[in-house]
Amino acid sequence: MNVVVADEFRDGNVPAHQQLLPITQRAFQALPDTVVERYFRGDSACYEQSLLEWLRDEQRAAGPQGRIGFAISARMHAALHAEIVATPESHWQPYSEDSRVVKECCEVDYVPEESGDAYREPLRYVAIRIRKKQQALFADGSTVKYFAVVSNLWEWRAQRLLQWHREKAGSIEAVHDVIKNELAGGVMPCGRFGANAAWLRLAVLTYNLLTALKRLALPPELLSARPKRLRFLIFNTPGKLVHHARRTLLRLGRSWQRFSNWQGALRLLPLPAC
Repeated sequence: MNVVVADEFRDGNVPAHQQLLPITQRAFQALPDTVVERYFRGDSACYEQSLLEWLRDEQRAAGPQGRIGFAISARMHAALHAEIVATPESHWQPYSEDSRVVKECCEVDYVPEESGDAYREPLRYVAIRIRKKQQALFADGSTVKYFAVVSNLWEWRAQRLLQWHREKAGSIEAVHDVIKNELAGGVMPCGRFGANAAWLRLAVLTYNLLTALKRLALPPELLSARPKRLRFLIFNTPGKLVHHARRTLLRLGRSWQRFSNWQGALRLLPLPAC
């Protein structure tokens, strides 16, 4: 639905992986009861023990009961890297290819050590191998780069799992871009933490309001419109209020046909009675 369900303003020196569980809990708590399937995907900052344990526990505290399917970029450490490198060549399958690199994927038989006595379903590790064409080297001098994704979604093919995980770049990353660069969320108004946190919250609320406007009132072709386009089409419109003969008129700088989107929106929005 393209709606932000939780946000958090942090100091610039706070690591990305610190205290991710509380905001994740708030996000799932904000979902309506009509949501019956829940999923989570994240980058390597989310590869954090307390968050993974909470997602895997179907009887989790401070959150919905039942399964939450997830896919998270795993941090590459020595044991995981060694397991990936030792995977037989016959296990690698084509993943994607472009003009520069060839990407392959495979299942990795990797079981990390876990604390606690409670039994948990084992995690699934899917590795990605990237090689440049023509035997070219990467910037660090290597010929191959390895990445991995950890998940509890065993029923999906590896290619589908990786594709779904990578789609976050077109969802939450696009949200970050709009909030920071088009709704001024990336420009802090002052040096006070609380005021800057409120500024970010206002930018997030504006983003959600624009999403609601597009879904509830504007025509389908504007569903993917960014704030810049909405400003050009609707919001930034010169006009003048004129009081004449006991009437208040709005004189627009352009013809009324130019604002046909507003006519439909005003009919669909639940406006208060005059």
